[in-house]
Amino acid sequence: MKIVTAAVIVGLLASGAPVLAQTAKETDCAYQADVVDAVRQARLARVNERKVAAHVKAAAHSWPEKYMAIVPLVTPWVYEMKMRDVKASDLGAAWKEMCLGQ
Repeated sequence: MKIVTAAVIVGLLASGAPVLAQTAKETDCAYQADVVDAVRQARLARVNERKVAAHVKAAAHSWPEKYMAIVPLVTPWVYEMKMRDVKASDLGAAWKEMCLGQ
C-alpha cells in the first residue's frame, strides 16, 4: 500500500509541475496585460507619449516593479493606433491572449 501511495504522490508531483509553470505564466501575462491597460488609460487621458512612463510609474499599480520595463515597449504600439481603436478595444485582454499563446 505504501508503494502505491508513493507512486501516486510522485505522479501528482510530476504532473503538477506544468500546472505550476502554467500558473506562473498566467500570472506573468496578467501583469503584462495590466501594464498594457495602464498605457491605454494614459492614452485615453491624453498623456503625451514621452511622459507615459512617468505617468504610469506615478500611478498606483499592483504589478512588481520589473514590469515597468514593458511600458516603453508597448507605448509606441498603443500610441500608433487610432484613438477610436484604443477606445473600442480591450488591449489588455488582447495582450494577455497573445502572451498565453506563446
